[in-house]
Amino acid sequence: MRKKKSDPICILVLFLPAVLAVAPLVFLATGSFMDTQEIRDYIGPVLSGSEGFAVWRLFPVWPTLVNVVELFLDSPEFFQMFWNSMKITAGILAGQLVFGMPAAWGLARYEFPGKKAVWFSYIVLMMMPFQVTMLSEYLVLDKLGLSDTLLAVILPGMFLTFPPFLMYRFFCGIPSSLIEAARVDGAGELMVFIRIGIPVGSSGIISALVLQFLECQSMVEQPLTFLKTKRLWPLSLYLPEVDLSRSGFALCASFVALIPALFAFLYGQDYLEQGIVASAIKE
Repeated sequence: MRKKKSDPICILVLFLPAVLAVAPLVFLATGSFMDTQEIRDYIGPVLSGSEGFAVWRLFPVWPTLVNVVELFLDSPEFFQMFWNSMKITAGILAGQLVFGMPAAWGLARYEFPGKKAVWFSYIVLMMMPFQVTMLSEYLVLDKLGLSDTLLAVILPGMFLTFPPFLMYRFFCGIPSSLIEAARVDGAGELMVFIRIGIPVGSSGIISALVLQFLECQSMVEQPLTFLKTKRLWPLSLYLPEVDLSRSGFALCASFVALIPALFAFLYGQDYLEQGIVASAIKE
């Protein structure tokens, strides 16, 4: 069978957006090895609002490791907030596995009174922005004595509705004959969920967790609302606080902070594609 030749126009159309998508990563990587003065020379009009046009070089003229040394040896607050981000992310993902995954399985595989109303509430809550529920969440967390703790960010994140929505689509795709065969063989409902639901629906589970991981890494409004003590901040709040006079350090810190999300994306890329397709399927 003869392979179809690639269309040069199609390649060009796809190449240009790819370059634009990768450009910020290159910007961070190269800026991490520039000193502050060199960065000011290139993007001074953007930083100071002066006249002129910003430019950028693919490689530094005078490469330096001063930003890397400052980040790893002289910035303990960066690592404190890095681990705050990891704790928040781990707590939310664990909560989604404990609460969101069984909820998705129950909605996908069981019939019960009020199921459509529960599913409709999931859809409505998923479409609501954080600003709508911010006040009610703050009042509840304050009454529970969790305000200004990491749990104030973790607890609401455990019950976000998008991950169960995505898992639900995959659980619905499991053949009913497979589940019935397991029940005939004597498997209980819990065993069916553990031995069939989780392994067969693993693509949906992983894609939901990867998307939630990326979301947790970029949270701004939630920690800004619930966390008043700076030592509890995640990196998403720390990085914007870096002064423009330390622009090289800011670029280096941003690049290092991006690495966990980049690895998560590369690991779950195939699962994400399956999740996007599944979430677009109509019932």
